[in-house]
Amino acid sequence: MRVKPRMPNPLKKQKQPQHPTNDENGAIPLSLSSDLEENLVYIKETLGNSSDLVLREFHIGIKQEHHLAVIYTDGLVDSTFIQDFILEALMIDSKEIHAENAPIIRTLKARILPMADLKEVTNYQDIFSHIMSGNTVLILDGFQIGFALGSKGGAQRSVQEPTSQTVVRGPKDGFTEGLRTNTALIRRRIKDTSLRVDSMKIGRRTQTDLAIMYIDGVVNNETVTEVKERLERIDIDGILESGQIEELIQDARFSPFPTIMHTERPDVVAGALLEGRVAIVIDGTPFVLLAPSLFIHFFQASEDYYQKSDISTFLRILRYLAFFLALLTPSAFIAVTTFHQEMLPSQLLISLAAQREGVPLPAIVEAIMMEITFEILREAGIRMPRAVGPAISIVGALVIGQAAVEAGIVSASMVIVVALTAISSFVSPAFNISITARLLRFPLMFLAASFGLFGILLGLIVMVLHLSSLRSFGVPYLAPNSPFILEDQKDNFVRLPRWLLRTRPHLINKNNMTRSATPPPKPPEPEPES
Repeated sequence: MRVKPRMPNPLKKQKQPQHPTNDENGAIPLSLSSDLEENLVYIKETLGNSSDLVLREFHIGIKQEHHLAVIYTDGLVDSTFIQDFILEALMIDSKEIHAENAPIIRTLKARILPMADLKEVTNYQDIFSHIMSGNTVLILDGFQIGFALGSKGGAQRSVQEPTSQTVVRGPKDGFTEGLRTNTALIRRRIKDTSLRVDSMKIGRRTQTDLAIMYIDGVVNNETVTEVKERLERIDIDGILESGQIEELIQDARFSPFPTIMHTERPDVVAGALLEGRVAIVIDGTPFVLLAPSLFIHFFQASEDYYQKSDISTFLRILRYLAFFLALLTPSAFIAVTTFHQEMLPSQLLISLAAQREGVPLPAIVEAIMMEITFEILREAGIRMPRAVGPAISIVGALVIGQAAVEAGIVSASMVIVVALTAISSFVSPAFNISITARLLRFPLMFLAASFGLFGILLGLIVMVLHLSSLRSFGVPYLAPNSPFILEDQKDNFVRLPRWLLRTRPHLINKNNMTRSATPPPKPPEPEPES
């Protein structure tokens, strides 16, 4: 195999390298060299002599006869841990090492570095992976073996309350950008030996760590296999956020409806795992993916299971109503005022006609103008600093709406319709399903302006047909409504009391269906009078 020439090592001028350099395809050689200086030169050349690469050489042993080096990336490690438990141990405790080279590896593992996260490395690929991941690598002269010591640290955000999914009653902790922190938050809630965590890396350059979590014996094994196969098929240079994974593994790639749910709450993930679903935890993002995810899941909030069943049922029905209001209110107003005035009471029709007397634009143009204006204000409120963003969006909407009515550009009733639509779009607990309503609102408005209520009905039929064709990792998207499953209706539009939720969803789980065998609560019987 032809290799690229490399500059000779000035520290070893008369000695040829004992290991090959990168081949013509840029592949990293496999095994370490037994010469420490050659290893260090190759590591520094490969990493481009980066300024954040820390390389510390020293000698240990009674006669300082063992030459070794410690390598790590500044900013990715816990500096205190390295100083107290690695460097100090090597410099002080290493005095017990005798002159013979044979027992040094065993002595380092058993006595000098007795830490939990210690792995042997024998090739450069593993060394670079550990260095870039925040671990510390130790290499010895005269051996083709090294150690990777767990020292991940650096600046990380602490566990805080989720910002995207707030609740009145329920846990207040949320995921962070640390992978092991997030898996620990889930394990804290599910203390089951059957909880599995399978790890893999995605991204040729970013080498992003992710974990697939599921409960063995509860999850459908076919779903786990499908999730792993889709993740293994990803061939990309980098993954920076869970949304990129979601876009690469979802079923319907051009559908406005999401088929994978993301959440920032550990209790939501724990509840999904207990139902038999799979969680995908990605390093560097606080959002965890859940699969399979059905249409009904985007209207279920974690708070539904912490409140009484009647309150949860009312709130869930309210969410469905708000979704359809956000989807259909502008188009219904356009259709009724343009084609079907006979459906309105006489007094209301006269009032609307009086409001529109000085408005020169048709209803569809009014609605499009106001909807786009509100979308711009909403986006501006998100991108601006938090101290002024909400104030700008609210004040801007009030001022622009009032000014537009006084100028005769739009009617007051249209401002009310747009405001009701905007407020309704914020009710959904899942942000991505509210975006779907915002997107589909515009084609329904054009259908209403062209064909009236018949156009809206046509658009709804097409939408239902599309929903019926969707699947999420093999599960019908509209289940348990289509196909209709009577047993699963207990946690669909309504939420029955906890003691009636005895089984898990049928199409998601096929192994362990029994969730609870708790009998219904009974009040204490009154004591007989003496």
